[in-house]
Amino acid sequence: MEKYNLIVVKEKKLADKFLYFPALLYKDDPKWIKPLNEEVEKVFDKSKNKLFKTGDAIRWLLYNVDGTIAGRMAAFFDKRTASKNDQLTGGIGFFECINDEDAAHTLFDAGKEWLKQKGMEAMDGPVNFGDRNSFWGCLVDGFREPVFNMPYNHPYYRELFESYGFKNYFNQYTYHIDVYTGVQSPVLREKGERLLKNSDYHFRTIKGMSDDEITQAYMAIYNKAWAKFPGVSSIRIQHAMALLNSIKPILDRRTFIYGYYKNEPVVFYIMVPDLNQMIYDFNGKLNLLNKAKLFYRLKVKRVSTRLIGMIFGVVPEHQGKGVESAILLRFEKEIKSDGFPYADLEMNWIGDFNPVMMKFVEQIGGRIYKTHVTFRYLFDRKKEFKRAGLSF
Repeated sequence: MEKYNLIVVKEKKLADKFLYFPALLYKDDPKWIKPLNEEVEKVFDKSKNKLFKTGDAIRWLLYNVDGTIAGRMAAFFDKRTASKNDQLTGGIGFFECINDEDAAHTLFDAGKEWLKQKGMEAMDGPVNFGDRNSFWGCLVDGFREPVFNMPYNHPYYRELFESYGFKNYFNQYTYHIDVYTGVQSPVLREKGERLLKNSDYHFRTIKGMSDDEITQAYMAIYNKAWAKFPGVSSIRIQHAMALLNSIKPILDRRTFIYGYYKNEPVVFYIMVPDLNQMIYDFNGKLNLLNKAKLFYRLKVKRVSTRLIGMIFGVVPEHQGKGVESAILLRFEKEIKSDGFPYADLEMNWIGDFNPVMMKFVEQIGGRIYKTHVTFRYLFDRKKEFKRAGLSF
């Protein structure tokens, strides 16, 4: 007799159960905050997720024999990202499961077999069918209140992945910084101040910039700074515009800063208020009442005291020249302005394959606050496993 029954999520009733199962799993954990339903659902909406043009996704619910839910998971791939690895690699994500190896392995088996049928040779997990700055990684250290769209999971998840045969592909660190301490390193401060006096460079917030200017600059820097890393694809203007549109409702224009060299964009730093400080009691729903609450908490009461360092990028030819320090010194001007409400900054998603960035954040006073792991499982168990590293 089968211990579990695996059901493909195809209809709305099952999609609703997929969304609400985690609320049962974490009902006794006061730190867990339910992600907004629409943030999860848009990942699987073909009209909203461009990756469906070059890939596909599937979702499952895992039922106990008594009809209760034991777990859930999704699997997905897109050809462009898959091909940027030593072997074609898909992903599994949105994994939630009871503390039972048989249950977890049933879900992992389903993901492996589906991805094999799609031509994949490995799977990463738990990851997102989309940007790395959302729903990516297994939390293994720093089980603190999660920030918006960053994974929070039970400590036993690590054991479930490793017992199946997944291996640590890379760590992604979240650093905590006290906003008011400023740049601590005298060397970095001197480099930044020197660059701010250099007429070839200038730094500015996005106040007064048009949407087109913002997205063109973002795309130019991102494609030079990030597309070199493993599994990261270059982006087009549509993707850059989609990112801007997604953060515009919560964006504080004082915390989105660009740096230019001879009017060419070379560095950006995007920070956004942590929505989880405002949606903690929404139960995943963004209905009219909760939208009114969110507007009040975001724009009127300004309850958020935490910024999320969403993404930091420097084009390679300007790395190490002081632009990283200079853009932070420019941010200090905003910190000292009237009514600046933020005291804490969490810099998410700094991979251990990026030691230069790790060293820089530590020099400016950051300390590792949380650790997430991206695991990888090779379908050919005899193939040599390699951890992530720079491709040059």
